[in-house]
Amino acid sequence: MEIPSSSSKASIVAALQAVKRKSGKTHGQIAQEAGLTNVYVAQLLRRQAKLNPETAPSLRAALPDLSDELLHEMMQPPMRSYDPNLIQEPTVYRLNEAVMHFGESIKEIINEDFGDGIMSAIDFYCSVDKVKGVDGKDRVVVTFDGKYLPYTEQLSEHMVSRK
Repeated sequence: MEIPSSSSKASIVAALQAVKRKSGKTHGQIAQEAGLTNVYVAQLLRRQAKLNPETAPSLRAALPDLSDELLHEMMQPPMRSYDPNLIQEPTVYRLNEAVMHFGESIKEIINEDFGDGIMSAIDFYCSVDKVKGVDGKDRVVVTFDGKYLPYTEQLSEHMVSRK
């Protein structure tokens, strides 16, 4: 599929989404074929993540209609952004609500188990899985897998720019 002449993020995302729709595959199926997580595939197809050149062949094998132009575009650093109105979408709103509701407790446990630090959103993996609950009903499992980053004491002698 050709990239529309106005190479805006929206037009590129539309072209990528069209390739996915044409494939008839789910994010999970593409992810399994490409060796990626389902959320990362969605991020790639929304231009929220950069495709590594080493991964391009497996992604193209999973989505044969990806043009050279689209693959090239996917390998450029993306503008990681979001529409501020996205919070109004019920699923996004509930995810935000869950993080806000549980965030303080999660932070407390991270600090208790790891020390004074945070979970990286850069060195980060995310997946969404479907499981059956004990009651037999479908449940959504969202996994955040981020590297632990400790806060550091800011000693002036360690500040490289001052040497």
